[in-house]
Amino acid sequence: MSPASKPLTGILERLESGEVVIGDGSFLISLEKRGYVKAGLWTPEAVIEHPDAVRQLHMEFLRAGSNVMQTFTFSASEDNMESKWEDVNAAAYDLAREVAGKGDALVAGGICQTSIYKYHKEEARIKKLFRQQLEVFAWKNVDFLIAEYFEHVEEAVWAAEVLKENDRPVAVTMCIGPEGDMHDTTPGECAMRLVKAGASIVGVNCCFGPETSLKTMELMKEGLEQAGLKAHLMVQPLGFHTPDCGKEGFVDLPEYPFGLESRVATRWDIQKYAREAYNLGVRYIGGCCGFEPYHIRAIAEELAPERGFLPPASEKHGSWGSGLDMHTKPWVRARARRDYWENLLPASGRPFCPSLSKPDV
Repeated sequence: MSPASKPLTGILERLESGEVVIGDGSFLISLEKRGYVKAGLWTPEAVIEHPDAVRQLHMEFLRAGSNVMQTFTFSASEDNMESKWEDVNAAAYDLAREVAGKGDALVAGGICQTSIYKYHKEEARIKKLFRQQLEVFAWKNVDFLIAEYFEHVEEAVWAAEVLKENDRPVAVTMCIGPEGDMHDTTPGECAMRLVKAGASIVGVNCCFGPETSLKTMELMKEGLEQAGLKAHLMVQPLGFHTPDCGKEGFVDLPEYPFGLESRVATRWDIQKYAREAYNLGVRYIGGCCGFEPYHIRAIAEELAPERGFLPPASEKHGSWGSGLDMHTKPWVRARARRDYWENLLPASGRPFCPSLSKPDV
């Protein structure tokens, strides 16, 4: 497939056929660790300043099995980036499309919650910010649209309404846990409101780890079923374990954002997550902050029987550690089996550290 060509089937056609769509993973936190994003601002100037770094991360996710290249446009609205927002959105699309063309991948244009909603709930002003990004994505011809990382369902509904002004499919994910949004709207109610606003795909992303996110997805699914509404389900959690965080998620943990490494999920944790998400009926499965390419590969490997193939990155990875059977040490060779890795309780190597933290809020 040439870089300029587009996939033959769209996101809704894939999901409606039962295909498992694998999203991508972490950009902000991964690129911050690599020296291309500044923590605190969390804005994506790297698409212009360091396009090779962004391109390489897209490539790694594609090779690991992702078949959606989401534009690196988190916080790329005018309220966060002033005059740079338009160039950043356009450049982010170009990078995503270039890489998507190297495989059977779609390009999703992404927007997120604004910095002003908490202080100025001005619907017209906020919708204008969303509409500006939408105009760039429509001009560039993205395959579908994602509104992600919303703490408040009202703002997420506004985003869905704006994105539906275009004729492309719309996905909306909220960064909430089982307790619901910041105004105590339940996950089920959030899902219902998003579908009624025009979203064809709903779910959660970021802020919570895989286990918590799947609990939230179950509540969203129940809410939709009780209301007699239909939508495709999407989940993209953190690549960190966060059972001890509060309602606002991992940002409340004292380790956020520079001390989260001890919480990183193993590839085997992610295989379990992928299977549980699939069994729940979720067909758009990916990750957010902390999700590295090997985590995406774990999703692709776990769901290879359903998808019918393995990703290119699996050429360098034996299933369930099978490559270890070539190791020179017999005790390492003994680890080349599924039951070993499925039942492993990994240690942190920090004897004086607790297993859980106390959230700051």
